[in-house]
Amino acid sequence: MSFRFKSFSVFTFVLIAFGCAKISAQENNASSLSIKQIMQGDDFVGHLPSNVFWSLDGKKIYFNWNPEKAYSDSLYVYQLKDGSIKKVDFETSYNLPPRNAIYSKNKTYKAYSKEGDIYLVDLKKNSTIRVTNTDENEGNLQFVERDTKIAFNKGKNIYTWTISTGALTQITNFVEKKTEKTAQLNERDQWLRDDQLALFDVLRERKEKEDMRSKLNKRYDQFKRFEIDTKGQNVVGAKLSPNGKYVTYLTVKRVEHKGTIVPHYVTESGYTENQHTRSKVGDTPPEYHMYIYDIDHKKVYPVNFDNLEGLDYIPTYTKDYPDKPYKNENRIGSIHGPFWNSTGSMAILDIQSNDYKDRWIVSLNAADGTITNLNRQHDEAWIAGPAIGREKIGWMPDDKTIWFMSEKTGYAHLYTLNLQTKKVRALTQGKFEIYNPFISKDQSRWYFNANKNHPGDRQFYSMPLKGGELKPLTNTIGNHEVQLSPDEKYMAILYSYANKPTELYIKKNPLFYKNATKAKQITHSTTADFNAYTWKDPEIITFTARDGANVYARLYEPKSSIKNNAAIVFVHGAGYLQNAHAWWSSYFREYMFHNLLVDNGYTVLDIDYRGSAGYGRDWRTGIYRHMGGKDLTDQVDGVKMLIEKYGIDKEKVGIYGGSYGGFITLMAMFKESDTFKAGAAIRSVGDWAAYNHGYTARILNTPITDSLAYRRSSPIYFADGLKGNLLILHGMVDDNVHFQDMVRLSQRLIELGKHHWEMAIYPVERHGFVEASSWTDEYTRIFNLFQTSLLKIPVKQP
Repeated sequence: MSFRFKSFSVFTFVLIAFGCAKISAQENNASSLSIKQIMQGDDFVGHLPSNVFWSLDGKKIYFNWNPEKAYSDSLYVYQLKDGSIKKVDFETSYNLPPRNAIYSKNKTYKAYSKEGDIYLVDLKKNSTIRVTNTDENEGNLQFVERDTKIAFNKGKNIYTWTISTGALTQITNFVEKKTEKTAQLNERDQWLRDDQLALFDVLRERKEKEDMRSKLNKRYDQFKRFEIDTKGQNVVGAKLSPNGKYVTYLTVKRVEHKGTIVPHYVTESGYTENQHTRSKVGDTPPEYHMYIYDIDHKKVYPVNFDNLEGLDYIPTYTKDYPDKPYKNENRIGSIHGPFWNSTGSMAILDIQSNDYKDRWIVSLNAADGTITNLNRQHDEAWIAGPAIGREKIGWMPDDKTIWFMSEKTGYAHLYTLNLQTKKVRALTQGKFEIYNPFISKDQSRWYFNANKNHPGDRQFYSMPLKGGELKPLTNTIGNHEVQLSPDEKYMAILYSYANKPTELYIKKNPLFYKNATKAKQITHSTTADFNAYTWKDPEIITFTARDGANVYARLYEPKSSIKNNAAIVFVHGAGYLQNAHAWWSSYFREYMFHNLLVDNGYTVLDIDYRGSAGYGRDWRTGIYRHMGGKDLTDQVDGVKMLIEKYGIDKEKVGIYGGSYGGFITLMAMFKESDTFKAGAAIRSVGDWAAYNHGYTARILNTPITDSLAYRRSSPIYFADGLKGNLLILHGMVDDNVHFQDMVRLSQRLIELGKHHWEMAIYPVERHGFVEASSWTDEYTRIFNLFQTSLLKIPVKQP
């Protein structure tokens, strides 16, 4: 399997003459593939393996698979001893422990939650105890107090279960106390009350007895479970410290926001049914506060974040609005943790701001609720990338040093920080990114994926615990999702290449075997129909954009004998996603469609434009405050390269994509109409002010605080520029990018008097299409659009 890539500049001009291709008359499609065939998805390609995990003894590999084309995937097992594969029966599958088990520090016990109940496994005796058997959910397990107890959450509260005795103890009691207001007597009523008590002995004696009873009853308060007043706030994330002395928890105050109604027209009832969905960008952010409950002293106190470095930061974009005051009174957006060291002597918090521009790592003093700044990561655009997320921070084996990830150098890398010396040390460095790092069981080394060799190639590596040489444990070009055996001597690998779908492989770990052979393929999932076609291995190229940036792309070229000098640009979705890579794409239907297009003489270009994943911080944030800026000009520069280097006719260029790709398609048809003659916009964003907060506010801030960013980034404001043929395709029950967005754009096009556009609507489809019939209809229309608009081939009516 080859891995090919080229570099060239869009400003280099080479004149290449090509002849026009003849197209078969049969359905106007010259390919042996049909759109109906490839849009069957997994039923045509094959149902690929997923969710791989090992048995506790390391003798079996479990995975989900569906080689029989059943209704859904089933659990299968591979036996290392004899290489056999068989389906696991339902009862055996149900009784398997889940993958999210936790282990005691000395590896004597394993605990897990399954179907809401807790189980404890004695690893020495190989016996299992069912700890709870209730209708309520128990979860969020942790071993505490030197592994003598299991702490868990049930509802809002924390409980512990003592392993030696089976004693169950409730640790917290969160309540909303109703404050009874004692009526304040006015001067007249107070005099009357005092006079009554002075006149009547029985009233005076009864009051004295009641006062004495209340005083005596207070003696029992010390034996009652301490009530933690939530003050009407929602409590989340309650967690017990490993030493059993402190409970930390968050309160969250959320403002109710108006949502959008998505009507369902095709329903079982026969009536229109409304679905209530998300609100729009600009939500008032939730307000978080952290508290500590000191169990021994029965007191609650807040964690004070006032000394966070840069907490009073005002974003630089606000300088564009000198007359508009900026208000963000509480910038704390999320609080993760605490993450305790194994002894419970130290804890850290991972905090992010609600404007997404700061990340703080701080140490927590649970005894008084104070914090100490350890590391501040700041980005004028927004903090994100492979360095941000859960399980991207933890403790080193010495219990004095933490590890974390950061884009400090412009790429996501591993760092350590000693809490005593405050010294930060980079463990990895270079113009590549680290993915999903974790420490080996013997605590001597790291394991992680990295795109060290090429942005589009992800290998699995090991590295000494304190940094050093990255040793590749895989070497075949593509992507490797590795699950290590319990003893780490074997690797179960989900591997794929650009034109080879994901399969399960097994390989010896080269760290333990000098003669480790190449990976052995376990599954063979692809269908006979899929295997009958010779799938193209797209070339990974680079070209130079107008600002000098090096842009990666997939290039699909037809044979010169059928080349029609037309080009299609595909724009992947999500924005922050990588598609110019050497593994099986999540856009596999589009990949197969590109093969069909090439068979019909088209050249196809699939660009990892500005904002895509895999290329570091600067590439990721290249769309800040202007979506439809550099991400759009990258498409235009790609077309210029095709014209200059590959002889593409400038009058025969089309573009298409879905979601973010649909948005770029709209911007291309409205703002770059001289470049793109036809475009198909699928499930597209037409106005970013109508999209959700979590995604949009990171990139464009909010419509109230940064209206300029929304105006220059939303296609609806540029619809007057439409010249070519535009096809809009959207699911009517899309609860991600609402159908309303395209309805509004349609009205705008109508009012502008535009006629070269059409819309195809899909009544039962959400954002991700499900029905093969919808996929087929959608891509038949897209294919016909390009045939008629670029090649002037009339569509045959059935």
